[in-house]
Amino acid sequence: MAHITESAPRTPPPPPPPRRASAGTTTFDPAPGTRDFFPDDLLRRRHLTEAWRRASIIHGFDEIDGPAFEHLGLYEARSGPEITNRLFTFKRSGGIHQFALRPEFTPTVARMYAERHASLATPVRWFSVQNCFRAERPGTGRLREIWQWNVDVLGDSSPAADADVIAVAVAALKALGLGPADVRVKVSNREVVSRLLSGAGVQADRMIEVFETLDLRGKVSRAHLVRSASALGFDLNAFDNVATQVARALSARRYDALLRDAGAGELGALGGPEAADLYQLADLARALDAHGLLEWCDFDLSVVCGIAYYTGAVFQFRDAGPTGRLIAAGGRYDTLVEALGGPATPAVGLGMADDQVLAVLCERGRVPSDEALREALGARVDVLVTHDQTDAAAKRATSVLSQLREAGLHARARRAGAPSATDSNARCTLHIDSADTATITRPGQPPSPPVPAGEVWIAARAAIDRRQPNIP
Repeated sequence: MAHITESAPRTPPPPPPPRRASAGTTTFDPAPGTRDFFPDDLLRRRHLTEAWRRASIIHGFDEIDGPAFEHLGLYEARSGPEITNRLFTFKRSGGIHQFALRPEFTPTVARMYAERHASLATPVRWFSVQNCFRAERPGTGRLREIWQWNVDVLGDSSPAADADVIAVAVAALKALGLGPADVRVKVSNREVVSRLLSGAGVQADRMIEVFETLDLRGKVSRAHLVRSASALGFDLNAFDNVATQVARALSARRYDALLRDAGAGELGALGGPEAADLYQLADLARALDAHGLLEWCDFDLSVVCGIAYYTGAVFQFRDAGPTGRLIAAGGRYDTLVEALGGPATPAVGLGMADDQVLAVLCERGRVPSDEALREALGARVDVLVTHDQTDAAAKRATSVLSQLREAGLHARARRAGAPSATDSNARCTLHIDSADTATITRPGQPPSPPVPAGEVWIAARAAIDRRQPNIP
C-alpha cells in the first residue's frame, strides 16, 4: 500500500571515511536517500524478503510484479497534481508522455486488475516485493528508495479479507522473531471516524484536512493538535472520549453492547456513528479474534492514514518500543479500481517497508548471524577447494571445481593461505596437494587420509553433511 516513510528519530550510521581520488578522476557516493547492499547486507534483506514471500504463499497469495515507472497520470488520478512534487518524474527527450518512478505499488495493482478483471477469478489475492521511490528530503527514517512488500485482496468486501491481510503480515513478523510485545497493530475505520466527525460538526469538504490533522498525532504536540482541530471546527477532546469508548468495547469483545449503545445514541455528544459502519468494525474485530490476533491489536480511532484513496478499515503496524516507528500501513481502497477505469471493486491491502522492519529487528537483536543466514538461504559454501601454488595443483583444482558444481554443490576455490570470511564456514575443505593427491577436512575434525586426486570430488560429496536450503 502506502510508501512507508514515517519514523521516530534513531541514531544514523556514521559517515563513511573520506576517499582519495587520483588525479584526473571523480569519485561518487550513493545518491542521497539510497543504499548500497554488499553481500552481507543483501543476506539480511533476503532474510526479510523470503519471510515476506513465504508468509504470502502459505496464506494463499500469488506473486505479481509491474513496471518500475508508470504514466504520471496514474498517480495524479487519485492524489491530484500536487503529488508531482513528491515523485521522481521524467520525460524522454523529444517525447510527449510524462512518467514517474513508482512511489508505491497499489495504483499499479489497481491498474492491472482493471485491465484483466474479466478473466480473473475473484477474489484475487496478490502479493509483490519491489523497490519504490519518493522524491522527498532524505533524513532519519526517510529514504528515497526502499524495498516494500504489498499484499492485496481484490473483489472481497468482507471484514474477513481485512483480517486476512493483517494475518499474513503478522505471520511474517512472527517468522522473523517478533511478537505482540514488539509490534502493535493499530486498527481503525475511516467511515466510523467520518461519522463521529460529522456529528461533531465537521463539514464533508473539510474531512480530508481533518484526517491529515489526526494523522499528525505523535508527530506534533497535543496542544498543537487541539488548536488545529478547533480551527477545523471540532473538539478533539470530545472526539477522543467517544473514540476511547468504542476502542475499549472492541478490545473487551463487547461487540453487542457497543452496537446497542450506538443504536440508542449513547456514544456521547458527537452523535454516534451509524450502526452499519460499526458493524463493519465489530465484524473485523471478530475476524481478528478468530485468527487469534487480538493480542496484537489495539483499536484506535485516531488512526486514519492520510492517503486519500482509503475508504473504510485502516491499520498501522508500529514499533511497540519508545520510537513508535511506522513499520507497515494499509486499509480498504474500494473506489480506486473504478477510478482507474475498471469496474466497482472492493479491495484491501497493506505495504511493509524493509528499512523499518530491519531497524526493529536490529534493535532487538533478532537478526540471525551471517553464518546462520547463509545456511538458511542456501548460500553456505559446501566445498572450499584450495591447492598448493603449483601449476599442476591449480589445473587439478579447476577440474575438481567443475565436477563439484556439476554435481550441484556450492563450490569455491582459492589459493592456500588466502582466507575469506565467506569461505571460513564451508562444510568441508578440499586441499589439493599435487596433481595426484588431496585431503578433505570437515569443521572440528582432522584431515582425511590422502585421496587420489581423480576421485576427490566423489569423496568430497560423500564427506559433507548436505542440507537442502529451506527457501520457498
